[in-house]
Amino acid sequence: MSLKYLSVVFFGFIFLILACRRDEYYEGSDITLTFSEDTLRIDTVFTTIGSATRWLKVYNKNEQPVLVDIKLRNQSNSFFRINADGLKGPVVNNVEINGNDSIYIFVEVTVDPDQPISTSPFIIEDQVDVTVNGSTFTAHLEAFGQNANYITPSDGNGKGFLYSCDFGERIWDDPKPYIIYGILYVDSCKIILPAGTRLYVHGGIVRDTNTIYNDGLVVFLKNGSLETQGTLDAPVIIQGDRLEKEFQDVKSQWVGLMFWQESKQNILRHTIVKNSIIGVRVDSLADLKLYATQISNTSGPAIIGRHATVYGENCLFYDNASYGLQLTYGGNYHFNYCTVGSYEGQKEAVSIDDVQCGDIFCSLPNRRYNDLDATFTNCIFTGSDKDEVSIIRAGEGKVSFQYKFTNCAFRVADLLDPKNQPNFFDNCTDCINLKQNDRVFLDNRKDDYRLDTMSVVLNKGLALSNIMTDILDKMRKPTPDIGCYEF
Repeated sequence: MSLKYLSVVFFGFIFLILACRRDEYYEGSDITLTFSEDTLRIDTVFTTIGSATRWLKVYNKNEQPVLVDIKLRNQSNSFFRINADGLKGPVVNNVEINGNDSIYIFVEVTVDPDQPISTSPFIIEDQVDVTVNGSTFTAHLEAFGQNANYITPSDGNGKGFLYSCDFGERIWDDPKPYIIYGILYVDSCKIILPAGTRLYVHGGIVRDTNTIYNDGLVVFLKNGSLETQGTLDAPVIIQGDRLEKEFQDVKSQWVGLMFWQESKQNILRHTIVKNSIIGVRVDSLADLKLYATQISNTSGPAIIGRHATVYGENCLFYDNASYGLQLTYGGNYHFNYCTVGSYEGQKEAVSIDDVQCGDIFCSLPNRRYNDLDATFTNCIFTGSDKDEVSIIRAGEGKVSFQYKFTNCAFRVADLLDPKNQPNFFDNCTDCINLKQNDRVFLDNRKDDYRLDTMSVVLNKGLALSNIMTDILDKMRKPTPDIGCYEF
């Protein structure tokens, strides 16, 4: 047999082997790959420039081998690097995973915690996509980018986790900021935030097998409570964790603070809450007191009170795309010297009602009612609409419905119609119904809610012996101004 003939036979044999081998790859669209973990967390807190490497496995539980493509989703600007089957990323193609076998993907991250937040944020995230036969499977990558106090679940973002201290207190007084990642439930514990504490909440869309939701939520359960001890010069700041300039006015970065059923003795002093979906929600017999607190830049209400007890003094609520104060299903609400500027959305600055609806149509058989007791003294409720006060009394004859405005300034028009609240001013003493051109603030377009020199609310307040200063700790005059600022 000639050498030429042997060569042809040899290469033909090799071709047949390779062809047969290629035909063995499973190419069905029903293939499913699984990961050793859905979220790979590199939870080393770096105090200097450093790197860390972790790994995850990709499993092929099919009997036949498959070919996969692996890529790092954020290829151009990622802190992460990958190596799959000995090949460096960010993209690795045509990687074979044998039947009933797995491969390793090594993930490395390098972090410089001394870089500014715009370069190295608190939470660093990316995804590894593994594509096979037209289907893509994703593992999430997480790392911490700054030297801070991270309060997180053990198994990644979007998870709820419990924080408890056996009915004691925890004072978060480290000079480094605190970062909450996930959904924090506080129970059997009182958290105290001293003056100057910075609490950042990382939020984002989470998808699991059944639902899609937004995490970045702090919930105080029945035996959990919060006390902030901010001062004028060192307020407590609670906001989203994206501190870059372009995120300064972005709403819905996290969900908000929730004081759940029967959570007691919650106090916010000189506290700034912003960039959330809601500011605070106080629910079902829970209580909250707010002093010189600002809640702004929310996509929902600044405050939701639902059959709760809320007291506010010298507070400012503005740039809320929904209500300023949504006080619903009854409760006890008392606000003194507060300013609500509702220029952002189409909802009223303050809404009060006594009803909870059991269906989307709020049909009579599915309504529930609770007593309402609400007082507002020396407060401003204004905005871009002709009605900035909403009153819904659905349980007339079934529950007590008492409200009183004293020395307040607001905008109302349609509220006074016969079908609404024609007797509204019977519940007002020395109030001002603001006209379209009335001067009130220095410049609400720039979120400056200090009083103008020609403001119609100057010297129109009622002196309250127990409140001697304004939101800036400035002394109130014998005949004070209305709102949180004294001129």
